[in-house]
Amino acid sequence: MTKTNQMEMAEEAQTTEVETKLKDRKLSWARLRRVDSLNLEAGRVSMPHSHTSNINWKRTLSLAFQSVGVVYGDIGTSPLYVYASTFSDDTIHENEDILGVLSLIIYTIVLVPMIKYVFIVLRANDHGDGGTFALYSLLCRYAKVSLIPNDQPEDSQLSNYKLDTPSSQLRRAQEIKEKMESSKTIKIILFLVTILGTSMVIGDGVLTPCISVLSAVSGIKSLGEDTVVGVSVAILIVLFSLQRLGTDKVGYAFAPVIILWFSFIGGIGLFNLFKYDLGVLRAFNPKYIIDYFKRNGKQGWISLGGVVLCITGAEAMFADLGHFSVRAIQISFSSIVFPALLAAYAGQAAYLSKFPNDVSDTFYKSVPDPLYWPMFVVAVAAAIIASQAMISAAFSIVAQSLSLNCFPRVKIVHTSAKYEGQVYIPEINYMLMVACVIVTLAFKTTEKIGHAYGIAVVAVMVMTTCMVTLIMLVIWKARILLVTLFFFVFGTIELVYLSAVLYKFKQGGYLPLALSFVLMVAMGTWHYVHRERYLYELKNKVSSEYIRQLATNANMNQLPGIGLLYSELVQGIPPIFPHFISNIPSTHSVLVFVSIKSIPISKVAIEERFLFRQIEPQEYRMFRCVVRYGYKDAIVESHEFERQLVEHLKEFIRHEYFIHEPGNIESTFEPENIQLSTLLVEKDGKGRRSTTVHVEEPLQQPNQSFRAPRVNSSGSIRSISGINLSNSSAGMAPAQVSKGAEDEIQFVQKAMEKGVVYLLGETEVVAEPNSSWFKRLVVNHVYSFLRKNFRKGEKFLAIPRTRILRVGMTYEI
Repeated sequence: MTKTNQMEMAEEAQTTEVETKLKDRKLSWARLRRVDSLNLEAGRVSMPHSHTSNINWKRTLSLAFQSVGVVYGDIGTSPLYVYASTFSDDTIHENEDILGVLSLIIYTIVLVPMIKYVFIVLRANDHGDGGTFALYSLLCRYAKVSLIPNDQPEDSQLSNYKLDTPSSQLRRAQEIKEKMESSKTIKIILFLVTILGTSMVIGDGVLTPCISVLSAVSGIKSLGEDTVVGVSVAILIVLFSLQRLGTDKVGYAFAPVIILWFSFIGGIGLFNLFKYDLGVLRAFNPKYIIDYFKRNGKQGWISLGGVVLCITGAEAMFADLGHFSVRAIQISFSSIVFPALLAAYAGQAAYLSKFPNDVSDTFYKSVPDPLYWPMFVVAVAAAIIASQAMISAAFSIVAQSLSLNCFPRVKIVHTSAKYEGQVYIPEINYMLMVACVIVTLAFKTTEKIGHAYGIAVVAVMVMTTCMVTLIMLVIWKARILLVTLFFFVFGTIELVYLSAVLYKFKQGGYLPLALSFVLMVAMGTWHYVHRERYLYELKNKVSSEYIRQLATNANMNQLPGIGLLYSELVQGIPPIFPHFISNIPSTHSVLVFVSIKSIPISKVAIEERFLFRQIEPQEYRMFRCVVRYGYKDAIVESHEFERQLVEHLKEFIRHEYFIHEPGNIESTFEPENIQLSTLLVEKDGKGRRSTTVHVEEPLQQPNQSFRAPRVNSSGSIRSISGINLSNSSAGMAPAQVSKGAEDEIQFVQKAMEKGVVYLLGETEVVAEPNSSWFKRLVVNHVYSFLRKNFRKGEKFLAIPRTRILRVGMTYEI
């Protein structure tokens, strides 16, 4: 036997051995299931993207232009009232005090909005989305600190789930993470800080329209205080009445108005600077801050409550990040907003150095006479836009709270097809309107509202500093020196400001705290009962033995169509199901247990939304389905939801048959180390066959035009690119779809055509008889009040009333 023949026989033996091994592994797919997890559709992972990726400079500059109109209305209108709020007794005792206050304003703007937010906090975004909930969702993904135990291994496969992190594993980050996960106290504190920050932002939605509109309308103060208040109330009512139209229709109109506003205040500031006193530029020397406190002592500390208003709206740069990009915000703030604000404050200081008695109306008194009325019109327009931005932010943050089960159900109307974040909530809109009108009529002046406004602003900043510090430790794994520097520098500045604004508690500072307390009670109660109800269902879920007995029960009837039984339980079948059967001894020909689950990410791609698992016995056609939503996803109308669910159910059935039937593909997968080996046998130029073994890393080579699916440790098939085997029927040739699969798919389609019925459990939640009086108060009264006075589940889920079947049940928690 020649050496060549020996080589060929060895190659053939190697080929046969590998092919046999591949078939053996193919037959073992069905055993790769986790005990109680959902699979298959979880595997589809598209390439993650964020707002900062693949955006060219033209697009970035366009976003920067748009951001001026949406983000900076609040911080841009601060020059209307900062000096009046700082010198609240309308008296400037020494001209040096003007330099001290201007120096405080300059360095406050440089340190907090510029350095902290623009260059540090914006990096802590959740795939382009910012705000308190974005920070909380980041922490929930990297450490198990969520209060509801409904996490699944498949969730980590979502394309938006993870961020790129440093490869080095630091012991400090791991220790902090373990401490957070093991401490229930830390979990509760994180949750409370999140909803407190949310409550404060909603409080801003009340105070910003009041102080901005009152300040702008004060240009007609000569007509009397009652006239100013009356005109302000009229503008506020019109503003809230127009909210239902949405901001999308006037999107590009905002930016030119705010840019005109910045041009006006910057230009007039430079004019006053050169006309009255260029010497105020000495305020860039921080020595004047020290001298100011030495001269004024306690009064200087109290005046910080007015100075801090110069950075109102800084949090909006982070909260509104989802509509733009980090680079766009950095460009617009650095090139337009920052220089205009410095020029405006310096110009007002120069004017006050000559006319210190005009401090109560610094802004309008410093405007040259020919520009007075044009400035008044632009100021009112800018104030309305500033109000609009905070009202929209309040709507968005309530929608995010709602998706994470932290707020009673309300109606959400999406007003823009272009921006998902632009929403309108009628109930919240009218509550804000009533609150704004009451605050305006009660306080009447910007100085009094300013006392209340400062607390909301600084409190949110302190919470952001604390949460970003945690992110730097746990996720970024930054050096301890940088983390310490960030926390102590910005934490000290903000705590000093917070102490100053809290001093004015009796003068109006109680208002945002009272608003926040009411909102926190509502949000905390709703989340607490929701969590306890989930734990009750988890503890009392239905056993598989009950389902098997049900399948053999001769008294059970089968109804045509598809039944969707809603439950919040992710693992297992909820206890409401046996209650349905005991009242109505029948099931639909296809029954799906649907769980609406909120994921701590902003959005879930539609192809990744549905997870299915079949409940044994298979011939009974019962399925569990988890429908995953991010906190910015909208719940679609019922007919569209039914279509999507049934299409994904068909794909699931097709893949179940595909997996269980041998001989469909010729590649195999290691479930643990997840590497793909493909054996290619080809003839070389001399007529000999050469064997090449290719080993690929599935997620590291995006340029491959085709990749076979992989099976991970949780039993999910993951399609990477090219031919899509996990969620698209296009991935399989018609010959590969078995007759059994087609029969089942046709059965589901016919059931769909006969109609879909929604089975809802009217679960009344009450406290156990031996509970404490406080728990009975929270569950039986506060939660019951919220549940009865807000929207019902079917309205929130957009379910048509004509296709609902309800059965009542009481949960004792």
